[in-house]
Amino acid sequence: MNPLEHELSYPLGDTLPAFGGKLEVAPGVFWLRMPLPFALDHINLWLLRDQFRGQSGWTLIDCGISSDAVRGHWDTLIAQELEGLPIVRVLCTHHHPDHVGLAGMLTERFGAPLWMTLGEYTVGRILSVIMPGSDPQATYKHYLRNGMQDSPQLDALKVRSSSHFPSLVPSMPQRFRRILDHEDIAIGERTWRVIIGTGHSHEHAALHCEAEDLLISGDMVLPRISTNVSVFDMEPEANPLTWFLDSLGRFDPCAQDTLVLPSHGRPFRGLHRRIAQLRAHHAERLAVIEAACHERPRHGAESVQIIFGREFDAHQMMFALGESLAHLHALWYDGRLRREMGADGVIRFAAV
Repeated sequence: MNPLEHELSYPLGDTLPAFGGKLEVAPGVFWLRMPLPFALDHINLWLLRDQFRGQSGWTLIDCGISSDAVRGHWDTLIAQELEGLPIVRVLCTHHHPDHVGLAGMLTERFGAPLWMTLGEYTVGRILSVIMPGSDPQATYKHYLRNGMQDSPQLDALKVRSSSHFPSLVPSMPQRFRRILDHEDIAIGERTWRVIIGTGHSHEHAALHCEAEDLLISGDMVLPRISTNVSVFDMEPEANPLTWFLDSLGRFDPCAQDTLVLPSHGRPFRGLHRRIAQLRAHHAERLAVIEAACHERPRHGAESVQIIFGREFDAHQMMFALGESLAHLHALWYDGRLRREMGADGVIRFAAV
């Protein structure tokens, strides 16, 4: 959790929309919440009044996972909160299951197009059908290369990787409309500019309305937690932390008092202060892991304890190991550590 959260402000206080309900945060912009069965127990969705291709209705930003609970809340929303109007467009910020899980159901139900960046749509399609290279065996080898030992936890990770994404995203729409960086998208009477970020995901789309100082930040900027940045098996030499920190600079043009509508947590003001907090947080973690690697070479799995100092279940361990590797890779690409494969087949990072 963010120890400097008091530096941010929450204009709506502790008010939250009920699951299956909506709360207006700006004229024609409504906040929805959907439950998640994880430690991070909710996602925020955004419902915007729209006039799209001659039809009055709603543009929906993100969808929630595919689960009985979320589908039930959508039934309630459709029956009671959409004012008899259809969803005319579904825009997903990125491919993670809590954002795209029900895109297939909702686009089919309303005949609405999916809008998404090419990178996010493509990766979502790959993961939803478990293509070779994103399968459990590839994941297993990735964990072994990065220092995990055969154990019940590794077994749990293997089982999880075989079904996790498809269970939460049972179908990706087979067609989409590509959105591009800096594209201006008209939604209702507002124009929103696309801001692409990388690191948390491949081609994440945030939406900025400069005229009214509104930012739908997706997962790029969250008020209470640090966005996960991970190295995964499909891209084993990625440098996501550096990409993420560089991407944060793309929000510099946003006004100081921008109202940020994040995917997790409450709407807040203090965007630039939050970005400074995130930079400082990662700088501190980088210093800790660099010092540990100067003591002796370290692999990804043992770096989890160094960075986080606690144990994780299988779901959390996937992200914790990925984030530990992201910090190690940032130091490696920066020339502050060297990366080498040992005779045991494990990758370690050591002082230059």
